[in-house]
Amino acid sequence: MSDATLTVRTGQERETVFARRPVFVIAALAGAVLLATSGRYAHGFDELYFLMAGRDHLAWGYFDQPPLIPALAGAMDSLFPGSLVALRLPMALAAAGGVLVTALIARELGGGRGAQVLAAGFYAMSGVIIVSHWIGTYVLDPFLWTVIVWLVVRWVRTRRDGLLVWAGVVTALSLQTKFLIPAFWVLALLGALVFGPRDLVRRPKLWLGAGIAVAATVPTLLWQAANGWPYLKMNDVVAAEFPGTWVFLRDGFLMAGVGAGVLAFVYGLVRLLSARDLRGYRFLGVAIAALIVAFLVLHGRSYYLMSVFALPFAAAATGFTRHVPRWRWVAWPVMVLSAAVTVAGLPIYPANMTRTSFGPIALGSSFAGGELPQQELVKAIGETYAALPPETADSVLFAGFDPELLKPYFAEVTPVVEGLLWRYDGRRGSWDEIWPQLERH
Repeated sequence: MSDATLTVRTGQERETVFARRPVFVIAALAGAVLLATSGRYAHGFDELYFLMAGRDHLAWGYFDQPPLIPALAGAMDSLFPGSLVALRLPMALAAAGGVLVTALIARELGGGRGAQVLAAGFYAMSGVIIVSHWIGTYVLDPFLWTVIVWLVVRWVRTRRDGLLVWAGVVTALSLQTKFLIPAFWVLALLGALVFGPRDLVRRPKLWLGAGIAVAATVPTLLWQAANGWPYLKMNDVVAAEFPGTWVFLRDGFLMAGVGAGVLAFVYGLVRLLSARDLRGYRFLGVAIAALIVAFLVLHGRSYYLMSVFALPFAAAATGFTRHVPRWRWVAWPVMVLSAAVTVAGLPIYPANMTRTSFGPIALGSSFAGGELPQQELVKAIGETYAALPPETADSVLFAGFDPELLKPYFAEVTPVVEGLLWRYDGRRGSWDEIWPQLERH
């Protein structure tokens, strides 16, 4: 079948037919691979934190995040205690959903069957799939951003204002996951004022959706206010981990996928900024470019870029299928190789495999190197905690990298796991005196 745009009549518009079967196959394969490997190898560090926070300390907020991921982790563990597969299932579904929605974005841009399949493939072979092995804010939020972008792109084409209300609802969910999505909206609306469509900012239902998002976030904001806005301190924490401009850009762009993905991301972004057939979506391309610069200047984390992959992927796929003769002969060999690289990055290896890379290609055996030591650490903490005297706060277990932090406040320090876990005994002074000192660090 030719990749020429197929259309059907829907109301007063002509709409590209959705390549349902092949796109669902790609999404199902991505989800199946994640599901098949989700039992390997043990809980990740962040997963243990999310699990304990949501199961044992459920709240409207936390010092570093809103409540959705801890609540989800706690709920899954309550329903399926100790199951890695169940814990990670929502992220596998989100990753598969991202594949589907990326294809839908390509459809909105006028991409035919081939473009939709290609866009879905780009997303399915990106770093989003690899990190979807874990439950985390950095996994769910890219999916939510992708849905928001699809709703905005669809509004540009159809001017159905109800889409903007739904965009507000999804924004509300994103704000329960991370606090980054307002940056997208600010830059997108500024871009619309400069490049059009200027009437976007005048749509009442846009602001109705914004009101829904704000109202849903009030409990979390009240929690932050009641606890001294601890999330603001995360800016310093993240900035302290900034690896430098080159490493940030390298890692962020390579997360689009070693091989086809990074090329598609760059090509698609260029098309959004310059292609005549995408002029109506230029404001979104400008917003994405501005976000990359903002994340860089503010010393953000490179994985933030995962949230903006979908639209450039869709733009690249539509341009490639339209303007490259015999594009299939070029695309499919590269896609097959890229798929192999993505699968190699998942935990498909024996737990005792020590090699973690093959040249520039990271192997999924690195998951074992992070997860299995966490399992041993949890065991050591549990055993040591059980041995502590009951009903006392004079002895403390500290897991971290700086044993000097607590040393001035205790008479004795005993290593439990060398370089990572220590037991402190003989507390000097009250906690009311100690905590303010520790908060300064």
